[in-house]
Amino acid sequence: MDQTNHQFACDLSLDALVANALTELERLGYSRRSLRRYRSIWQHLISSQSAPDVRYSDDLGTRFVETHRIHDGEPVAPQDRWRRHVVFAVKVLGTLARDGRIERSRTDVQKIGVPPAMKKPLRDFEQYCSDRLFLRPSTLNLRIKELAIFLAFLRTRDIQSLDQLQPADLTAFVAFRPRLKPKTLSRIVSDVRSFLRFVTLRGILHRDLTHVLPTIRVPRDAAIPAVWDPELVVRLLEVVDRSSPRGKRDYAILLLACRLGLRAGDIRALTLDAFNWEADLIEFTQSKTGTPLQLPLTEEVGEALIDYLKSGRPQTNYREVFLTLNPPFAPFAEHNNLYHIVTYWRQLAGIQFRSPQHGGLHSLRHTLATQLLRAETPFHVISEILGHATTASTLIYAKADVEALRGAALDTEEVGDDRR
Repeated sequence: MDQTNHQFACDLSLDALVANALTELERLGYSRRSLRRYRSIWQHLISSQSAPDVRYSDDLGTRFVETHRIHDGEPVAPQDRWRRHVVFAVKVLGTLARDGRIERSRTDVQKIGVPPAMKKPLRDFEQYCSDRLFLRPSTLNLRIKELAIFLAFLRTRDIQSLDQLQPADLTAFVAFRPRLKPKTLSRIVSDVRSFLRFVTLRGILHRDLTHVLPTIRVPRDAAIPAVWDPELVVRLLEVVDRSSPRGKRDYAILLLACRLGLRAGDIRALTLDAFNWEADLIEFTQSKTGTPLQLPLTEEVGEALIDYLKSGRPQTNYREVFLTLNPPFAPFAEHNNLYHIVTYWRQLAGIQFRSPQHGGLHSLRHTLATQLLRAETPFHVISEILGHATTASTLIYAKADVEALRGAALDTEEVGDDRR
């Protein structure tokens, strides 16, 4: 992070910060429509402040979002449509105030300012990854997007062709993205390293600079999977209104995650052809691994799915099982992790975790794995249920179980202290 830019952004008034944010979005190639949307939301934020020359703060942003964001099921008047985007717009402004810059969250590669002389090498590398490495489309798109960001960064350092690249430029790029998690940064560095190796072998880059890039070490078992207490899962399911189309859909989604351990991507892509009702099986190809998976369709899950399909799902030609609630009743977007579904019912149930943790669909998958482990289910069986290629990926849940037991022991000690 450029400390000067960071300090400068922190010292700006809200009006000046908004002006800088709009300039930054324009530099990043945002469309006129998007710029108008951000400008409208930020002007509402400015108008909501009574004091002149107020500075942006996380507390100010949170209060504004809580006041103006649209709650699920709330009707929206035409003049209030700007509120649909208030959460993300405030997040963008907060990023600029905190980091001194803005990065696109979903980047259109075509709009990134890649230097003209670098576009063909990037296209050739994309073709190589597709034809020779057989990367899945989603993996390839992510790789090319990150490389386009890397090449656009070089342009900001007045580098117009790859033969101008210096070791200091690579070091600066890694330092340019300091807030990324080690796992994400490791993946990006690996992508850049692969690209540099490719252009070196093609003679576009005349010296091998891959050794300049640092090795980002990410211990395989460094993170502890987020796990729900069993009674919280019960509360979550009990609060779902199963008389409404939304409740029928969401209840089936939650059961697929917490009873069968399906990933959000697999739930999102699940089609009507996946169900073998006669054999009580659900069969699909996993989006993450590309391998087929077959799971038993339990009575509980089956009844919830049938209830949604018969009484909650709109009549459409889409084969995807789960659709949005409002016209045109389409499947969920590719990048939708369905987090809002868990959040909505969790907040309605008043569920609070004992310590900060992830609370999306994937945490329900983790919870199932931990419950199976506590029931002394063999590791290879848990691996088969979760669709892991090997039991090595499943071993991380043993660590989660130990941490849960440790937390229970601490709670017991606290009770003992109170009795004394």
